[in-house]
Amino acid sequence: MTEPTTPYHPGKITWFSYVRAAVFYFHISLATLFFGIWGLIFQLPRGRIGAHRVASVWSGHLLAAARFYLGLRYELRGEMPTGDCLVGAKHQSFFDILILAHHMPQRSFIMKKQIMNVPIMGWFALQAGCIPIDRSRGSEAMKVMLEGVREAQKNGLGQLIIYPEGTRTYPGEKRRYKQGIGVISNATGLPVYPIATNVGVFWSKRGWPIHSGVGVVEFMPPIAPGLPAAELLAELQRRVEAESDKLMAEAGFIAPKG
Repeated sequence: MTEPTTPYHPGKITWFSYVRAAVFYFHISLATLFFGIWGLIFQLPRGRIGAHRVASVWSGHLLAAARFYLGLRYELRGEMPTGDCLVGAKHQSFFDILILAHHMPQRSFIMKKQIMNVPIMGWFALQAGCIPIDRSRGSEAMKVMLEGVREAQKNGLGQLIIYPEGTRTYPGEKRRYKQGIGVISNATGLPVYPIATNVGVFWSKRGWPIHSGVGVVEFMPPIAPGLPAAELLAELQRRVEAESDKLMAEAGFIAPKG
């Protein structure tokens, strides 16, 4: 990592950075409790519209808090997808979740089934159209997931966000993309929008410490449906990884050799 020279490079970590991050995480807990209760009373009865309203307000508040406490901002590049589609996104941090949750008009996620059992958060996720997956069920999990996607399409799927790596990754870390997004695209005829990011350079999957600066999330042109699942997955991985590497280099990150 080079020394910060522009806002697009992560700021220097000092002892005060840890204090600010601790206060920020405490703020997240309080804000999540507050907006969760507000949403249960005033928004959840409105169904999916209310759930999306809570997601937008909650994520927007936390993004503003990140700027206030941490000096951490973000920049969006490219044309954001609208309408029913699949989104294949690089996942490096809780920060990229907040950004996508705030800006996409009708977002939902493929997420672990266990999250759906979490009080308040799980209820909102279901109402927002998120689709659970139980990875312990192997090939049967794919069948259940496809059924969930087709059912959601009846009422308007929106932008279904899938993290094809399956988990958050450190900058420079490479993981094989999982086949689910290609299978879903083939089964539904939906385009896939690749999304690259470098936010992990500022706020890593470890979550501590957090650098100031400007992270970038970039929306790329869609991959049209019709490709075989394996080819679609290879093209998605090529685009997302190449552009994410460029964005991380812009932030001063130098991947280790070998």
